[in-house]
Amino acid sequence: MGGDILIAPSILSSDFSRLGEEIAAVDRAGADWIHLDVMDGHFVPNITFGPPVVAAVRGASRKFFDAHLMIEPADPYLEAFAKAGCDGITVHAEASTHLDRTLQAIRGLGCKPGVAINPATPETAIEYVLDRVDLVLVMTVNPGFGGQSFIPATLEKIRRLRTLIGDRPIRLQVDGGVAPDTIGAIRAAGADTFVAGSAVYRGGTEVSYRDNIAKLREHAGLN
Repeated sequence: MGGDILIAPSILSSDFSRLGEEIAAVDRAGADWIHLDVMDGHFVPNITFGPPVVAAVRGASRKFFDAHLMIEPADPYLEAFAKAGCDGITVHAEASTHLDRTLQAIRGLGCKPGVAINPATPETAIEYVLDRVDLVLVMTVNPGFGGQSFIPATLEKIRRLRTLIGDRPIRLQVDGGVAPDTIGAIRAAGADTFVAGSAVYRGGTEVSYRDNIAKLREHAGLN
């Protein structure tokens, strides 16, 4: 694999009382993307934020806004997230009745479509939509809360997905338990885009964010 690896800090672990400042700080600290974990309290057991919050903080960074919609249904909200400033919108295979249509709709809104699968969902569930997406997201924890431990059994799924993707220009993203002690194995399995929450925002200052991102890159073998 080449060095085109992306670190996408999840704002779920940031200080929400100063969300715009936190996004700007992690941007300056070396984030490649800004990851937006959207939860509805229905598909996952937590509630986070919606399009108005995304629109409010869009001006805090010019980096790629990577929206991960853990909501069901997602279709009625796609346009609102696109208008709020999301550059990419990822939906869950488990939450979509007509996944192919949903992915086409995302692209039609001018956003890069992605598809996510939970730990217990086999990679074959998305085999027939790979030509519709720019990103595949493998959940390596059960979605709903930050700070969970990486599930080692998902490494083999990442390897199989890397094979399924082949030479398609699709980013293979991992979300859940990404930390200095796990990122090397995840990268070796074939992932190239890493969502990290507590591993980035630990310390609470821009200096600590910069150090944390640098440590992730180092342990992924990028320095």
